[in-house]
Amino acid sequence: MRYEGNIYRPPGEWKSYLLQVTVGCSHNACTFCGMYKDKRYRVRPLEEIFEDIALAKAAYGDVNRVFLCDGDAVAMDTADLLAVLKKLYETFPSLERVNAYAGPVSTLARTDGELKALREAGLARLYLGVESGSDTVLKAVRKGVDAAGMLEAGRRLVSAGFDVWVMVLIGLAGPGTASRAHALDTAAMVNAMGPRHLSALTYIPERGTVLGRAVERGEFQLLTAREALEETRLLLERLEVNPLHFTSDHASNYLPLKGGLPEDRGRLLTLIDQALAGERGVRAEQWRGL
Repeated sequence: MRYEGNIYRPPGEWKSYLLQVTVGCSHNACTFCGMYKDKRYRVRPLEEIFEDIALAKAAYGDVNRVFLCDGDAVAMDTADLLAVLKKLYETFPSLERVNAYAGPVSTLARTDGELKALREAGLARLYLGVESGSDTVLKAVRKGVDAAGMLEAGRRLVSAGFDVWVMVLIGLAGPGTASRAHALDTAAMVNAMGPRHLSALTYIPERGTVLGRAVERGEFQLLTAREALEETRLLLERLEVNPLHFTSDHASNYLPLKGGLPEDRGRLLTLIDQALAGERGVRAEQWRGL
């Protein structure tokens, strides 16, 4: 297996064979993200990808999960991505699912027919970085779509039958009234989109990014632990998707939370309230992100 640059995957893909089909991110303009700044986006030739699959077969024999790296496999030409999926399922008899990140811009560029063909070919779960339901926030962080476009992208993935895992960022709007609007708009978007999973991470500035430099200059204010918990609480209160697998247990979060909604909402809110009252400890600042 050959990899170019740093490789990223969602925490839940730790058991997956990581196959790099693209290098970098097709958008790569988000102000908060430093994941692919060391790479120039390109799609790897099918010949190289097939060679890597053969190397994985020789090394592992068989696998039951594959995650397609880098940032946006859906940006590949649909015919090429279908060929990769076909090769994977032919090569690994025990393969149960192939997962990947999906960007909103590349999703909107695909037809409904293309998305359904990818799902039928075995592309199972797509991780969509929604970040916020707020037009203001999405524009500020240069996500590439407005709230209406993000909602359309997510709805089309859900409609095509994908197991959609949405990711949002607590603290991306800053404190005060912007924080409240961010939580409310994000809950409203998730409710309208209807994914099966939602992960709420908490923003940590990255050196060298546009937003990270704004933090260093004092132009963007980070949330305190208390403010982040209050924003998370408001988001959790307003979520109506049923059922919804909710996680906020990333290393960036002050308080690990995980459960199914609506049945675990009361328990999760109680955990937050205990932390806000000082009855439950939160992750120390120096340990966040580790």
